[in-house]
Amino acid sequence: MNPAPTGRTASAASTASSPWGLGGLTGVVPPVCTPLTPALEVDVPSLERLVDHLLGAGVDGLFVLGSTSEVAFLPDAHRRVVLDTVVKHVAGRVPVLGGVIDMTTLRVIEHARIAAEAGCDGVVTTAPFYTRTHPLEIETHLRQVADAVPVPVYAYDLPVSVHSKLDGQMLVRLAAEGVLAGVKDSSGDDGGLRTLLLALRDAEAAGFSVLTGSELTVDTAFAMGVQGVVPGLGNVDPAGYARLYRHCRAGRWDEARAEQERLLRLFDIVNAGSPGRMGRGSSALGAFKTALHLLGVIDCPLTAPPQVPLDEAETGFVRDRLATAGLL
Repeated sequence: MNPAPTGRTASAASTASSPWGLGGLTGVVPPVCTPLTPALEVDVPSLERLVDHLLGAGVDGLFVLGSTSEVAFLPDAHRRVVLDTVVKHVAGRVPVLGGVIDMTTLRVIEHARIAAEAGCDGVVTTAPFYTRTHPLEIETHLRQVADAVPVPVYAYDLPVSVHSKLDGQMLVRLAAEGVLAGVKDSSGDDGGLRTLLLALRDAEAAGFSVLTGSELTVDTAFAMGVQGVVPGLGNVDPAGYARLYRHCRAGRWDEARAEQERLLRLFDIVNAGSPGRMGRGSSALGAFKTALHLLGVIDCPLTAPPQVPLDEAETGFVRDRLATAGLL
């Protein structure tokens, strides 16, 4: 994979010379789970099988080291194993985005340089977190990350985790200047998303990709004008999201709605874990990994500590939902 130009020409990097062609990154880009061994090392053979499972279903790109990848739980050495494994196994068939999520700019830049060196086609960063960061400091952060690496930079709007929302006007400005190649919107703010899409259209920010992380309203998001979806559930049923994308792209909205509603029912697996003994993250990520284990894709459904694994009854809940969805 050839590195794209530096951050300030990221929009130009999203043209025909890039791995994803004219108009920016589009389609289904699952955030890849990180399989672990019982000893809590990265399970490389399982990760390679998961990549094959996703590519075989017709996804358009892969996003490693995001929230669904448990990036916040992984030591730096684990991160590097994930990057090297996925980039090598994909071998240029689809774009690979590397999450470079960390608390402050210097730490993010270090991760971003490693991801670029590993061969990622782009990197994804949130706003800084833990510290209380002013909106102008967030913009400075994004500019400095883009200046530091020779690949496109995507912003990740994730206020539930970083406790600040990316300003829409800032995103339009950075898109127009070519600082950013796109944004993954996991804000849950549909009104804000639509406002951003309209502002980008008015600014004629060609090549800037808006990717929704709201996997339960994908048909609605595509109708509003997003270019792609980053669905955690896409690990479990990538073919379903590929069908959903094709329906939306072709304007088959009745078929899209039916597929979206089937996926919404399948998403109930995230409720497998008992709230009396685990958090929402343990339940959701544990359910995705348990589903992949039941489907024979990964060897072990373990999540990184301090997350709590699903028990036998909770695993049965996931199995039932997979069967209902026609996956088992």
